[in-house]
Amino acid sequence: MRRFKKYLVITVLASIALKADAQQTIQLSQYMFNGLALNPAYAGYKGDWTLNASSRIQWVGINDAPQTETLSADGLLNSNDQNVGVGVIATVDKLGPESNSSFYANYAYRLQLDNLDTRRLCFGIGVGFSDYSLDGSKLVAIDEGDTYIPAGTESKITPDFRFGAYYYSPNFYAGASVFNLASGAFNSLTDNPEIIKPVPTLYVTAGGLVPLSPDIDLKPSAMIEEDFKGPTNLDLTTYLAFSRRFWIGGSYRFGITAWNSNLQSNLNEEDAAAAIVQFYVSDNVRIGYAYDFTTSKLASYQNGTHEVSVSITLPGKKERVVSPRYF
Repeated sequence: MRRFKKYLVITVLASIALKADAQQTIQLSQYMFNGLALNPAYAGYKGDWTLNASSRIQWVGINDAPQTETLSADGLLNSNDQNVGVGVIATVDKLGPESNSSFYANYAYRLQLDNLDTRRLCFGIGVGFSDYSLDGSKLVAIDEGDTYIPAGTESKITPDFRFGAYYYSPNFYAGASVFNLASGAFNSLTDNPEIIKPVPTLYVTAGGLVPLSPDIDLKPSAMIEEDFKGPTNLDLTTYLAFSRRFWIGGSYRFGITAWNSNLQSNLNEEDAAAAIVQFYVSDNVRIGYAYDFTTSKLASYQNGTHEVSVSITLPGKKERVVSPRYF
């Protein structure tokens, strides 16, 4: 056997939750407020330059459970025509002895669809690299002399690109993107079988803003994540916004069978529910928190998931009349 005790426990627990393969793409409960992490075409959406940071500590109580950090910045290249958005995003994603650090530069071309500039269709591309690594010092072999366990840290830097499209209006948005598009071309460069080989991943998002009263809005959204290796992940989220400054909501994430896979039929497709709050300290500063309640059999092994996010918008010197950006 070439596996090892500590890594085996984490892998088994993860497969109980939903999938048996490693977590290759980041998972965020507050994805609605971190659009660049899911779609390069989102770059420049806010109009003014925006900094966004998030930290997610998953499955508290399990040693070396997943932990994800993101840091991004995006804005308009030219504030006059607003046709080009640019941005960068850095991500660090850890799971046990495995880690994935990535950096992408993003470019979005934004087509104006009406004279009032309330609707745009955006196409974006992200170019960057991922550094996948495995720390052998965290592994304990079941069989002595297991040659699949590295003596130190094995890593591989892989170039990559991603593509996306994004449409928005004052009360609706929808987007689709594909990550790890260069994975097939560069997988052959990774000859170590223990280093994760990324696979293409599709994201589809949509959401809206429904006024319920002058001071209360309903904000539903949905996200589909598909890597074509197992059950499709579906995340359904709903917020209530009070005076568009304080948001409270919840989400439910689970797996669905969208296509005929070769996975065993008795996998538990339940994943997690989350309670989420967002507070706008000012028009330019937002703070968010999410707590995930695991609904699968993994619940008895851990104490939930914490996720914190902060965004800061840097207003431009020139005042512009634009439609409000609530996504």
